[in-house]
Amino acid sequence: MPRPVTLFTGQWADLPLAELAPKVKAMGYDGVELACWGDHFEVDKALAESDYIKKKWALLSKHGLACYAISNHLVGQAVCDLTDERHQAILPAEVWGDGKPEGVRERAAERMKATARAARKFFNAGSGSKKDFPAVVNGFTGSSIWHAVYAFPPTSQKYLDKGFADFAKRWLPILDVFKKENVNFALEVHPTEIAFDIASAARALQAVKHHPRFGFNYDPSHFGYQGVDYIRFIHAFGDRIFHAHMKDAWWGHGDGSVGVFGGHTDFADPRRYWDFRSVGRGDINFEEIIVALNDVGYRGPLSVEWEDGRMDRIHGATESCAFLRKLDFAPNATAFDAAFAKKK
Repeated sequence: MPRPVTLFTGQWADLPLAELAPKVKAMGYDGVELACWGDHFEVDKALAESDYIKKKWALLSKHGLACYAISNHLVGQAVCDLTDERHQAILPAEVWGDGKPEGVRERAAERMKATARAARKFFNAGSGSKKDFPAVVNGFTGSSIWHAVYAFPPTSQKYLDKGFADFAKRWLPILDVFKKENVNFALEVHPTEIAFDIASAARALQAVKHHPRFGFNYDPSHFGYQGVDYIRFIHAFGDRIFHAHMKDAWWGHGDGSVGVFGGHTDFADPRRYWDFRSVGRGDINFEEIIVALNDVGYRGPLSVEWEDGRMDRIHGATESCAFLRKLDFAPNATAFDAAFAKKK
């Protein structure tokens, strides 16, 4: 069968899940990837309240929705980042605390460990979802060296090594909790993270000694405008792709006044060289992605992360779901020319 098509709720967290769930079903989706912000999935309540998870599954089941992953990008970002006032806007108050950077990083790390525990508890209580796919938490890692992505002042490999060592020091204890709880952590390879292309993803894997619970949430939209081969990424890390976001982007546009670094403009500014687009309306070749995902044996969900600053989101998310359903297909179980084989 084709893969389930789900909607990542992160961009819809302004809506309570009780209000969003029927809309998700009406737009044609099989399920959701629950964000750990808004009221969609609250890690502290999942661990502390005896009936929280039961009620969450009941709500999803009421609307015929499954769940194959939860995502805690915002807290994960703070684990390695050089935090500043921008982080206060995305972090729970108890993680931000007094805002002193090292304390924020330590509290963020503990919350990511708690997320692994909450995910295990959540998927243990679920219906058929957990039987077919392993428990997955998607997220970000942050990075202490992202500010050095353009190598001036001159940036040595020794300096960068310290950043990867910092990442390993902070994330290996978290990943060990993920291992204990039998949950995979899937980093969304993305600018501002420790891994943002193929080379840095390989280096991140090496830094955590190829920890069995560290892998990737594949999202082609973050590769295309950088000039990274997003099909090659699938073949390079096939056994480490724990989840897949379907998000589109276009590039090579704008008026020539803004480059790939964005020119400090907002998304949807017509001057931009690149921007995110509704799935199927950008420059990402999703047919090649489906073929490559089949090649590496990925059978998890195709999760739409819908972002398009120029389009109504209900319209866009609805057409994105339909686009993927038309495009996706199950791999062949037999060789297409088997019928011509000579019988012995």
